[in-house]
Amino acid sequence: MAPPEALPQQMLRIIDANLNRTGEGLRVLEDIARLVLNDAALSQHLKTIRHELLIGSLPFNTKLLQARDTESDVGINIEVPGQKKEKELPLMIVANARRVQQSLRTIEELAKTPGITPKLDSERFKAARFNLYSIERELLSRLLRQDKAKHIRGLFAIIDTQALKGQSHTEAAGQVIRGGARVVQLRDKLLSKRELLPIALKLKALCVEHSVLFIVNDYLDLALATDADGLHLGQNDLPIKIARRLLPIDKILGCSTHTVDQAIAAESDGADYIAVGSMYPTPSKETAVIVGLDRLRQVRQAVSLPLVAIGGINKDNAAEVIAAGANSVAIISAILGAESPEEASQQIVATIETQHE
Repeated sequence: MAPPEALPQQMLRIIDANLNRTGEGLRVLEDIARLVLNDAALSQHLKTIRHELLIGSLPFNTKLLQARDTESDVGINIEVPGQKKEKELPLMIVANARRVQQSLRTIEELAKTPGITPKLDSERFKAARFNLYSIERELLSRLLRQDKAKHIRGLFAIIDTQALKGQSHTEAAGQVIRGGARVVQLRDKLLSKRELLPIALKLKALCVEHSVLFIVNDYLDLALATDADGLHLGQNDLPIKIARRLLPIDKILGCSTHTVDQAIAAESDGADYIAVGSMYPTPSKETAVIVGLDRLRQVRQAVSLPLVAIGGINKDNAAEVIAAGANSVAIISAILGAESPEEASQQIVATIETQHE
C-alpha cells in the first residue's frame, strides 16, 4: 500500500490523465461538428466547453505537469482483445463522447475529496457531463441523417395512389427506380392506414434492395411502422419540431414550403430537406399555389438544406428548375402518367444530369 504522502501525487496523475482525455475527445467531436457537419453552433458549443474545463490556473497546471509520468504509465501498452483500430465516423462520435463523459465523472468524483483538489469544482464537471449526453445524441443524429440527406439529389419520385389509376404501387416504384430515381415517396389520400401498411412495407423492401431512400408522406405512425428512411410533412401536418422529437435519430424529415419564411422556419425546427412549390401548374394538385423559379432562388439563398422542387415538373422544364437551385425534382404525373414510367424517369434523370455536370 502506498504511503499517505504519495496519495496527492497519484490523484494529480489521475486528474491530469482525465483532463487530457477530456480535451482530446472534445477536440475530435468539435472537428466533426465543424468540418463534417458544418454546424457552427455545435462547434462553438463544444469549443466553449473545452476551454471552460481545461484552462485553469497556471500553478495548478504546473502541478499536473510535474505529476505526469508517461514513461512509467502501465496503461500505454494495454489493449483490449478485439478492439478496432479503425472506426467509422458514427462510432468515432460515440467513442469520444463516452471517453469525455467517463473522464468527467472521474474528475467530478475526485473533486469531492477533501484537501486533494481544491482547484476543481465538482458541479462544473457534472454539468459538463450531462451536457455531453445531449451533444452526443445531436452529433450522432446529425451525422446519420446527413448520410441519408445526400440521396436528396436527382429524381424524387412520388408514388401517389390516386395518380396510379389502378397500377400496382410496387410495379410503378420498380419502374421509376430502374429509371434512376434516388428517392421514392409514398403519398396516399384514399386508402386506410390498415390497407396502406402492407403496400408501404413492400415499397420499403424494394427501396432497401436498390439502395434508394423510402419516404412516407404525412403519416408518422406509418413511417415508424415500416422503418422508413424518413417522413415528409406539409404546413398543416404535425409540426416539424414535434416530428423531429418523435422520429428515431437516424430518420430524415422533409417539409413542404411555399415561402422563404416557411423554409427558414423548417430548417431551424429540424428539417433535413425542404420542398418548394408549386413551380408550375400541376394536374396532381389543381389548388396548388404557383410560386415559380424566383421563389426557389430566394429559398436557395436563405437556407443551406437540400431543396426539392415540386409541381408541374417534367423532362422539358426539369433542367431550368435544377439551374434555379434545386438539388432534386419531385415528380408525380410526368412519370406515373407516362406510358412507360421507367423511360419517362430515364429522360428526366438524363436532363438533370446535364445540369449537374
